[in-house]
Order: sequence, then structure tokens, then C-alpha cells
Amino acid sequence: MMDLMRRRQFLAQCVSIPLFAQPAANFQAAAAKRIITPDPLLPVSGGMGRPAPVQTKMGELTARAMVFRSGAETVAIASVDLLGFPSVLGDRSRALVKGLAPERILIGATHTHSAPDAYAFPDGKGGHTGSLEYLQFVAEQVAAAVNDALAHLEPAELRVASGEAKGKIAYNYYAPDLYDRRVSVLQVRSSTGRPIGTLVNYAIHPEVLGNKVGILSPDLVGPLHDALEKSFGGMGLFMNSAQGGMVTADNRDLQRPRDPQRAYWNDDRVWSECVRIGELLASESLRTIGGAPWQQGPNMSMRSRTVRFHVESDEMWNVVQNSPLHYPRRESDRTIETRVCLVNLGNAQILTIPGEALPNIGFFLKRKMRGEHNFLFGLTNDAFGYILTQVDFNSFPAYRYISRTSLGEMAGETYIRHALQLIESGKP
Repeated sequence: MMDLMRRRQFLAQCVSIPLFAQPAANFQAAAAKRIITPDPLLPVSGGMGRPAPVQTKMGELTARAMVFRSGAETVAIASVDLLGFPSVLGDRSRALVKGLAPERILIGATHTHSAPDAYAFPDGKGGHTGSLEYLQFVAEQVAAAVNDALAHLEPAELRVASGEAKGKIAYNYYAPDLYDRRVSVLQVRSSTGRPIGTLVNYAIHPEVLGNKVGILSPDLVGPLHDALEKSFGGMGLFMNSAQGGMVTADNRDLQRPRDPQRAYWNDDRVWSECVRIGELLASESLRTIGGAPWQQGPNMSMRSRTVRFHVESDEMWNVVQNSPLHYPRRESDRTIETRVCLVNLGNAQILTIPGEALPNIGFFLKRKMRGEHNFLFGLTNDAFGYILTQVDFNSFPAYRYISRTSLGEMAGETYIRHALQLIESGKP
């Protein structure tokens, strides 16, 4: 018996594979998009408050989807060019997708500050600031993109990489050097070599233009998508990361300081800066992924859990209670719930964040995640404002705004606890 075992071990070493190797999964992928630019144009929102009027547009707002299938597992990842996409709208989209369980459809927002209000914020006068007709249209287009991708799945290969994106792309407005320079990139191509798409995951506020210059736009995300598609082919898709408090686009004019002592500069709020930053992020993403090996038949698995948050903020609770979108809530203890997802795809691990997590939360979670390359999908499946830890909440004057527009002091602690449990239970 011992001789037989030794012979098997020897043979396994000679061919460099385990004796009982599992066959590769049957991996498929597809991508699709829809234009969601309103016609006529609508005012654009940078947050709570009345949206600002626009006179023109630069680029098109889009809804984009990538679908992955590995064996019996299927997951869809969708992105919309909006400030946020609350689950009440995401659930409308999911209900229109046939043949895929709702929890397997991850929907994130790019967080452009130059798109229509997607929250229907109460205006304090019994009305709201959104267009319900437009929001229904967007929900339908998200579903159309997912359904289109599902219908065109084909045998595919995957490659994944992460690394520092160099150059003048992002910075932290409150503390310039406190931001995650890493970009995580995922590409898929057909088994015949035809490009399907590139997914870029990076922490940045797409607010080069903002909502005060009279332009409706996907901001830097539009040129990013265009550059990815021109260079690699297929479709580009951007998923934001832990960009809260306040990791923003680096459109500073460093020759025009506004307050040198506090390191504040004047910004260049022009389309050419959207192009410069978007194209630079695209080139850095493609440089990062360029040497990564293609994976044939990568495995995929997914776990998710429902997380309930207490809404301490009166301003946020007012939105939950009085928006005509009718956010699901529990009045008895003033709580709301969302779904947090963890996906293992090849050598990548993906974790969703239902809002704008501060950079330290992102650093911590990436350190605890189990993938060779770790992705954080911020503003995904919900957009609950800023998510910060208890020790950061109202800690200094600059954090007053982000504390006021968060769910409350314990939101970060609640999210981190559930995220860690999901990571532990969802080992690759």
C-alpha cells in the first residue's frame, strides 16, 4: 500500500499537477450598455439640496453591465452615471431581469455630480427635487443592459491585476495625501481573443465639473470609458471605491492657491480636465493589467447578507421618510436595511459598500480580504451617504458635513462588523 502511494506521489510530481485535479469551470462573459441621458436635459445634483439648472451636456450618461458565468454561478455587475442609485430603484431593475436571482445583480453608481437627482430629495415644501419618470426610465435601462448581456454570454477568459495608479488623478481634499492610490482592473475577452470589456475600480469623486457650471455629464468617467474602449476594445465599466471624506478628482490648479496654509487650491472646472484625468486613469489601468496572465475557466462564488442600519441623522431620516420613492424602513427603531455582497472571481475578491466609505475603512478591509487582488465596490446596492468610523465621527471641523450626511456615528462600525463576517465566511 505504501509503495502504491509513493508511486502516485512521484507521478504527480513529474506532471506537476495534483492526481485528482478538478476540471476548469466553464467560464462565460458578456457586456452591454444603454444611454440614459435625459431628453430634454434635467437639472443636476451634487447632493442634498436643490439641483442646479444646465444649459448643455458633455458626453452621455450611461448604464453599463457585465455578466459573468462560471459553472452554475452567474453574477451581474452594473453601473450607472448618477450620484447614487438607491436599492429602491435597484430593486425595480432587478425585477425586470429574468433568469437571475435579484441578489446576484450588483448595481453601483459612478457618483458623478453632474447628473439628475436619483434620490428624489424632499424639498421641505411637500414636494421633491427628482423626476420620477426619468428614474423609472433609468431603472428600465439598467435592466435592459443586464438582460442584453445575459442573452449574449459567450466562452471567455479573464485577467485581473492591481497596482498604484501614478500621476495627478486624485487627492483627499481634507488631507491631501490620505487616499488609496491603488487601481484594481479586471478584463475579459472571448475565447477567440475578441475584447469584451475592462472594469476599473478606483476611489475618486467624479466632480471635476460639479453641479454649478451648467453642464450635464458623466464627468471624468466618460473619457475613462472612451479611452478604455479605444485602447483595448469592448466596453469600459467604472466602479467607484472607498472615496468618502473627501477623495476627489485632482483638478487643482497648483499655480493658484486659495489658502496655502491649509493646502487649498482653486480648481479647474473644465471639460479638458475631465478628459485629462479620465484618459490618465485609463492608461494607468491598462498599464497595470497589461502583464497579467489570462485565466481559462476561473471559478466564481458569491455570498451576501442583509445588514440593518440605525438612522441617527435627522436629515437622512427625513429623506427616508418623505421621498416619493418610498424607501423601505422600520419606523419602530428607525432602521433601514441593505444587502452587502462578496464575490470571488478567479484570483479577485469583490466586496460591496452601500455608500461612501472613508479611505481608512477601505485600507482596513482590503488588508482583511482574501483575494490576490481585492476590489471594493462603493455606492453599490445602496448609497447611504458617508460611512465613517465612530472615532472619526464629528472629530474635527472638516468632518462636520460628512458626519451630518451619514446615517450616524455607528454606521461604519456596523458595516465593518458585517463585512468582516462575510469575508470570513466567503473564503476563496
